[in-house]
Amino acid sequence: MSQQQPPQPQFALLPKIVNGGIAGIIGVTVVFPLDLVKTRLQNQTIGPKGERQYKNMLDCFRQTMAAEGYFGMYRGSAVNILLITPEKAIKLSANDMFRYYLTLPDGTLPIFRQMLAGGSAGACQIVVTTPMELLKIQMQDAGRLEAQAKKEGKTFKRMSAMELTRSLMAERGIFGLYKGVGATGVRDITFSVVYFPLFATLNDAGPKDGNKTPFCVTPLDVIKTRLQTITKGAGERQYSGIIDCITTTLKYEGITAFFKGGACRVIVVAPLFGIAQSIYYMGIGEWLLGYPR
Repeated sequence: MSQQQPPQPQFALLPKIVNGGIAGIIGVTVVFPLDLVKTRLQNQTIGPKGERQYKNMLDCFRQTMAAEGYFGMYRGSAVNILLITPEKAIKLSANDMFRYYLTLPDGTLPIFRQMLAGGSAGACQIVVTTPMELLKIQMQDAGRLEAQAKKEGKTFKRMSAMELTRSLMAERGIFGLYKGVGATGVRDITFSVVYFPLFATLNDAGPKDGNKTPFCVTPLDVIKTRLQTITKGAGERQYSGIIDCITTTLKYEGITAFFKGGACRVIVVAPLFGIAQSIYYMGIGEWLLGYPR
């Protein structure tokens, strides 16, 4: 009598999407103030005499709290929380889906296939990530520009996310929301190619610490942030593209400029993904929708 083969596990996408959405909302709510500080540090440029608006991460926190209060630290969070649901849902569930379909018949998943799965997930998420980050950056950086304008005796008009969206759509159509998509894609694909295989390997080994990944892609994040910042302060530069941003930043600010906000990024991304991955693998979506866990 032949031995019956055990049933192959099936991949259920819907609960994965629910898990990713819940994970994203909780994660971004916890770390958003640090993300705001990161954006402001990355956007500030050094003056001709070495002057700078913020001395460091703590000084940026202090100035923001003094000028805008506690809730000022969450400026732009509504856009992020709204769009982080599909962003994390796409990123986390797509990685799981690609890993499922790229697994070999013997159940193994070679490192190259793991990297392909992660990079493919990163490529999928930029559909949502690019407009989300574009709008978030304008909202986060508004306080810095307002403080700068006040020092110069000028006025600065804050715009809501809806006003920004309407303005970009009117000027450039739907593609106005995808300013900086190239830099976003390079950053997210590179991050995902490294992060997901690293997480899977360390998860299997025991310790769960992929915290070095965010620092590696900080230069890409700086470039993306600067390209996506539409309104600039007095004397701040506009960039025509990725290469122009790299060469101009190198010329006027040196190599260290590409690591601005690096400490913040590590502090942001490590708990963000730690929280997100923990919530994702709790299986809340499976529980809510009645799928086996």
